[in-house]
Formats: sequence, structure tokens, C-alpha cells
Amino acid sequence: HVQLVESGGGSVQTGGSLTLSCVASGFRERHYCLGWFRQAPGKEREGVAALDSDGETTYADSVKGRFTISRDSAKGTLYLQMSSLKPEDTAIYYCAHEFLCTAVQGIFPYSDYGQGTQVTVS
Repeated sequence: HVQLVESGGGSVQTGGSLTLSCVASGFRERHYCLGWFRQAPGKEREGVAALDSDGETTYADSVKGRFTISRDSAKGTLYLQMSSLKPEDTAIYYCAHEFLCTAVQGIFPYSDYGQGTQVTVS
């Protein structure tokens, strides 16, 4: 079954940078999407960035130009490089997986999520 384990969260000052990692395993290596979602206190979970098995990426407008999603297939690890962080980026960040998905579809609720990692920007 799909396993997603996030790490790399923490506290950072406004304008700072942080990189999240997610070890992802247990899924077919074709026709999938891996993504990052976040949920701030009192708000619904929202999609941040996604990457599909062809290497295509998509981003939420709020993070374009500041966040970069990537994957090291050899290590089975998904990354989210975050820069120019703002207080409104504060949230729990979740790694997620969906099968039969392409990045061109945009970011929609996925089927599988990790346990999340806290990012706090102040």
C-alpha cells in the first residue's frame, strides 16, 4: 500500500527558506501524481504543488515563483523547496499521492496522504 512520510518542517522567519521531504513508496511508477497540500488552522486543506509521472508540474497561484516541487526517483523522495516564505504559508504540509493522474488536471483532493509536517513562518 502507499506510504508517505514527510519531514523537514520547522520554524522560519519571514523571507526565509525551507525544504520539505517525503519518502514515497508502494505505488505504481506510471500514471501517478505526487503533491504537496497544506492546511492552516481554521481553513480547509488546499493543494500547493503537484508533479506527475511524466515530470510535469503545477502550482497554486499563491506559491508560484516561490515554491519548487521535485522528485529524486532513485531515492524515492519528493521535495518541496520553499523560499520567500510568508506568515500565510504557516500550515501543516502533507505529502499526497493519486493514481491515474496528470499535472495538467490541476490539483484536486488526492486519495493518499502522509501524517503531515508543521511549517511556521513568523
